[in-house]
Order: sequence, then structure tokens, then C-alpha cells
Amino acid sequence: MKYIIIFLALSCSNLSPINSAIVLPIFDSKFVCTEHYAGQMTELGDALGTDCFYQSFVEEDGRKWLRSYKNKGHNNQDWFGWQKNVLSPISGEVVRINLNEVVNNPGVMGKGMASFVILKRGDGLFVLLAHLRELKVAVGDTVQAGQVLGLVGNNGQSWHPHIHIGAWKNKKPLQIRFDQEAMAKLIKN
Repeated sequence: MKYIIIFLALSCSNLSPINSAIVLPIFDSKFVCTEHYAGQMTELGDALGTDCFYQSFVEEDGRKWLRSYKNKGHNNQDWFGWQKNVLSPISGEVVRINLNEVVNNPGVMGKGMASFVILKRGDGLFVLLAHLRELKVAVGDTVQAGQVLGLVGNNGQSWHPHIHIGAWKNKKPLQIRFDQEAMAKLIKN
């Protein structure tokens, strides 16, 4: 055991630290996220990005499981996040929007660029949220953290309903970290 810890310390000492952006939660309910590892994707907004999914308990055979969908998940409506509100993780200006009206079927990768919103905070932080539908904002709008930007969708290069979030500053990708105290307040309410 002692040798494993020393090896890990030595192998990790060569890694460069990755800067992060702490943002507010994008959903007002339980959710989980998977992260894009360094180098997996290179475009700003994708690099070090995070894919987030609503979660709910599903009971099967007297046991409860935290899941992202009910039934087999073959329909968008089976996914707990489908058409739920997406909250702005920062206060700032809407600087770019892309719309993709095509709705993907779960389990089938869609094509083209997703519907997305790019926000810019006063300190130069950019945040992209992708795979939305029914956007509630327009380019030039000033939004407040927690304001509804649109609904969870399934469009562009997506397998199922979720929201992708990415951040960068000075053209350098940042790892997303959600403010855990703000998340606790949302869940309690």
C-alpha cells in the first residue's frame, strides 16, 4: 500500500493544474454530471466540458435506484430532465445563440451543431450551455444567475436528453465546478 501511494504521488507530480470555474447549478433538482477529460475534446466549450442529467428514484422489485430515465429510456419523455428548466449558472450577457430544431431519438446520435447559448460574465468568463430547446433568451439580453434560459432538449451531437456545460477564460478551457452551497439551497426549496 505504501508503494502505491508513493507511485501515485510521483506520477501526479508531473501534471499541470487545471483551473476551474465555480458556477451555480443549472437545474433545480437532483442531477449528476460526467466530465470530458483533458484532451478528449479541443473546442472551447467542449474542452473540459461537463454533461449533466436530471436524476430521480425509480422503484423496481421493492428497491429504489437513482436513474436518469424510466422504462427503457427509448423516448425523450422517459428522461426525467426532458423539457425541464435550465438555469443560468452565471449573471452576464447572452453573446451567442445557435438553434437546431431537430429532435433526436434517445440512443441515436444526432447530427450537426446543438442548440446552445453562450454567456459572458463581466470578468471575461464565458459559459456555453448546449442541447437546449425552447430558448427564453436572445443575443444581447442580460441574464441573472438562476434565470431560466430554456428547456432540456436532445439535439445536435447528443445521444439523449441532457445539458452540456463548458467554460473558458482568455481562450483557456476551465473545468466546471458547481457551487455546492447553492445546490443545497435549491434542493431544499
